[in-house]
Amino acid sequence: MKTTRRRIPLHTQMAVGFAVGLVAGLIVHVTAPGAPWVETLTTYVTQPIGQIFLRLLFMLVLPLLFSALVIGVAEMGDIGSLGRVGWKTLAYTVLVSGIGVVIALTLVNLLRPGDGIDPEFARTMLASAGDGAKAIVSTSREAPTGLDALLNIVPTNIIGAAGSNDILAVMFFALLFGIGLVMVDTPETRTLQLMIGGLFEVMMRLIGLVIRLAPLAIACFMFNLAALFGWELIGRLSAYVGVVLLALSLHMIVVYSLAVRFLGRMSPVNFFRGSQEAMVMAFATASSNATLPTALRVAEHNLGLPRKVARFVLTIGATANQNGTAIFEGITVLFLAQFFGVELGLGQQVTVLLICILGGIGTAGVPAGSLPVIALILGMVGVPPEGIGLVLGVDRFLDMCRTTLNVTGDLAAAVVVSRGEVDTPDDGIV
Repeated sequence: MKTTRRRIPLHTQMAVGFAVGLVAGLIVHVTAPGAPWVETLTTYVTQPIGQIFLRLLFMLVLPLLFSALVIGVAEMGDIGSLGRVGWKTLAYTVLVSGIGVVIALTLVNLLRPGDGIDPEFARTMLASAGDGAKAIVSTSREAPTGLDALLNIVPTNIIGAAGSNDILAVMFFALLFGIGLVMVDTPETRTLQLMIGGLFEVMMRLIGLVIRLAPLAIACFMFNLAALFGWELIGRLSAYVGVVLLALSLHMIVVYSLAVRFLGRMSPVNFFRGSQEAMVMAFATASSNATLPTALRVAEHNLGLPRKVARFVLTIGATANQNGTAIFEGITVLFLAQFFGVELGLGQQVTVLLICILGGIGTAGVPAGSLPVIALILGMVGVPPEGIGLVLGVDRFLDMCRTTLNVTGDLAAAVVVSRGEVDTPDDGIV
């Protein structure tokens, strides 16, 4: 008799890698803190492995994002369907992000985590993170704001935008390109659509090969985090970390469950069970863009969502539907305001709320992409932007947590928007 070996599911492999890296890192942190060989190991072995994994993903994500959005728009079939799905996606994004920021600001005002930080510890943290904070503040000052930020979404040179990794500009071009394919229905454009569909399939296959390295990369990420920082840093900033995690958890468990159940007509248990692979990948990579291929596969195969809607919503959502980022930005701004003794009135907090909603829509879906936005908001409300150095030590851990919420939120949005939508018949574009 011929026996077949069952492959261990990828999300299980990633969970094992996560546990192995975390336990090994904590053991090293306790038994050999500051040992030269630990720094050598993280610098020349585990960190490069993790970076190679992320670089491979980012190398393939831009053509994947372009092709997925173009095909997602083109498969709508007509402008009416595109408009309906687009408006539903936008309305859901603004509503749920707004709810998230309201939860965040409410918790910070009630629990006031910024009042309990030891001043001596704070001075040490600010001094040790001085260079990193200055770099982030400098980036935030160089970034366009207001009308300039809106104009920059429309690229003058799409090749230049792609070369500078301007995701929003590439998405805008892909959106217009897809609309053009919908409007011009000729044999030539149908052939072009088939070619772009082929590009999408090639990118998905290549990323599928890269994803096989995920368990090893996750083990390296967690080893680095635990070996270098342990849990002491999180413990010293426990009030701030606790409020962030509480807000993220409430949004995940309550808001997403209600949205999926009542707006998407799907069981929350089935939703979270089907989404777990994408959630683990998001936690490990701390990047919505790097998790996009996994999210696309999960939406179609695990959640059974219409392919055309999933491609559109998830591709847009990787950059424009970042509830976790909006929540994190709101909590961090008010936390630092409390720490520096800057009392923000209701009007200022409403301003913070609105900017955080917009920041969640426009923040790059890459690790630590929200920090320049936070520095910008701090300067607007009269809090020293350099204070962001206080949270840099725990940002990697919180980035992993908020990215998990972001990706789960994208999948929840796809479930909600998919309700009432049907997939187009298979026309050869897969």
